[in-house]
Amino acid sequence: MTYPAYLREKARTLRVEQRLSIVEIAERLALPKTTIYYWVADLPLARPRRENQHPGTLAMQRKYRGLREAAYEEGRRTFASLAEDPTFRDFVCMYVGEGYKRNRNVVAIGNSDARVLVLATRWLSALSRKPLKFSIQYHADQDLSELQEFWGSTLGIDPDCIAMQRKTNSGRLGGRSWRSRYGVLSVRACDTQLRARLQAWMDCLQEQWLDSAPESGA
Repeated sequence: MTYPAYLREKARTLRVEQRLSIVEIAERLALPKTTIYYWVADLPLARPRRENQHPGTLAMQRKYRGLREAAYEEGRRTFASLAEDPTFRDFVCMYVGEGYKRNRNVVAIGNSDARVLVLATRWLSALSRKPLKFSIQYHADQDLSELQEFWGSTLGIDPDCIAMQRKTNSGRLGGRSWRSRYGVLSVRACDTQLRARLQAWMDCLQEQWLDSAPESGA
């Protein structure tokens, strides 16, 4: 999709004069992050020093911001080769719809379908540099050992490493017509770099979806 030239100039102005991040500019202009990235990637992001803020804190913020942006760029570079495996595309599609996106330091997905968790665990194990953590949300009338054994054998992990979390509505079981037989399992990695690369992979994939959309009036 081609955007008016003034939008590109506005994005670059926001980057230079207001020192906004790619995400902030995208939200301000209601445009895809991928488009903003292409427009401002050559412009360094250096936030002004806040009064009374320790120089070491500012240096650390710049360092980690730089690491996140470098990881995002790495994600864009590696997308094509990784996407040669159809299950990688499946994983990214699944994360677009089901993944946890509120925290830029965490990659997590939860589901009751064992097939979903097998795919998620396979790729997170391969991609993350940090250990994975597992937890199960369960109802009060479920057998915890049975749940741990099921997920442990399904995912090939130690059942004892799976944390248990009772659902907040667990005591209100009357009239319930359906429940997850083995609870809802979540797999999680506290990996900031992977989260940045995953954002790039999601952006690349969604960009392809946009490119494949029929032209207006076709």
